[in-house]
Amino acid sequence: MFDNLSNNLNQAFRTLKGKGRITDINVATTVKEIRKALLEADVNYKVAKEITDRIKENALGQKILIAVEPGQMLTKITQDELSELMGGTSQSINVKGDPAVILIAGLQGSGKTTFSGKLASYLKKQNKNILLVACDIYRPAAIDQLKVLGQQVGVDVYAEPENKNAVEIALNAIKFAKTNNKKVVIVDTAGRLAIDEEMMKEIEAVKKALNPSETLFVVDAMTGQDAVNTAKTFNERLNFDGVVLTKLDGDTRGGAALSIRAVVEKPIKFISTGEKMEAIDLFHPDRMASRILGMGDVVSLVEKAQQAFDEDEAKRLEKRIRKNQFNFEDYLSQLQQIKKMGSLQDIMKMIPGVSQMVKDVEISDDALRPMESIIQSMTIKERQDPELIDNSRRKRIAAGSGRTVQDVNQVIKHFDQMRKMMKSMNKASQNKRGFNPFAK
Repeated sequence: MFDNLSNNLNQAFRTLKGKGRITDINVATTVKEIRKALLEADVNYKVAKEITDRIKENALGQKILIAVEPGQMLTKITQDELSELMGGTSQSINVKGDPAVILIAGLQGSGKTTFSGKLASYLKKQNKNILLVACDIYRPAAIDQLKVLGQQVGVDVYAEPENKNAVEIALNAIKFAKTNNKKVVIVDTAGRLAIDEEMMKEIEAVKKALNPSETLFVVDAMTGQDAVNTAKTFNERLNFDGVVLTKLDGDTRGGAALSIRAVVEKPIKFISTGEKMEAIDLFHPDRMASRILGMGDVVSLVEKAQQAFDEDEAKRLEKRIRKNQFNFEDYLSQLQQIKKMGSLQDIMKMIPGVSQMVKDVEISDDALRPMESIIQSMTIKERQDPELIDNSRRKRIAAGSGRTVQDVNQVIKHFDQMRKMMKSMNKASQNKRGFNPFAK
């Protein structure tokens, strides 16, 4: 997502590299390149022109500090404008009501059903009692798909396979939710085309009957400006509350994400990447602007880590590190926790400075699997006491994991380096405090 745009914007800022000050000429040249980059990313022309006009105006009106280079100043101005373009601040969904009803709408194939499952998982983690409702009465596999997703995330699914009246199903689901103490009802509706009048009347009737606390329009980000135009048409009929951008992990230029807020005047509330139920994020315009400009997104990275890492496990590990007892059991636990954070490629891009380094590198989500298999091929004693692993044991571990001895050596080397670093940090911490509270 946004890879080409990020590269083109960074190329534009290089035109100011080495310049001592901002002038009409060098700003005009850079802004022209920024506008070109936005248009190539499929950003709406009017939107691209407006934002670059503001960037130019702000840049020429700035007094450049001695410590700040012109390129850095223009990057900051562009970051602020991109953030404002995408909404400025994040907006979550309204889950007030008894029960709160969230209506999911969108085009065919936009990923509504998968998103409904992800949203259920997201809200369940906030201790909400969720009910998923299957109101797609046209796609044969839609009900089965929602039931499978419900099982994956541990959420009940209400369905009436024989009923072909979406309004009746939705109203019956609300009665079921009230009887069974469900606090949030997520209604997955059929995909439809904006030109299909009968289908549009149906979704309008469902919304009128339910009076949902939140209506979300799901958009496939890979459709570019078509997504923006479709969202505008749907909004005229449904007056939805927010947009969800799906498939941002695909081959998308990002124009929809940048344009949709300005054109439709409705906030982007969630973004979705990949098929995993954890692959859903609240949309933060300022963080997305930073990522587009290759500046990383540390806040989102920390939030993902907090969600993935078990607090009790973290405390246990901290004690072991302070006692210099970190072993392969702990190492394996950390690898498995990292996998819960989502796509490794996305995680790397959230680290400032790393996004440019890995822009042309494909990082598979299976990259950690060889390391796991090697550690899992060790005996319990070997994991607990790495010093036991001699050459003969390395050969046995390699054979058991289906890897080479060189692979095993590499994992052990990486583990030793990590343990030395932890030992060094622990020693420095003890010297600073004067004692180790975890020592025996």
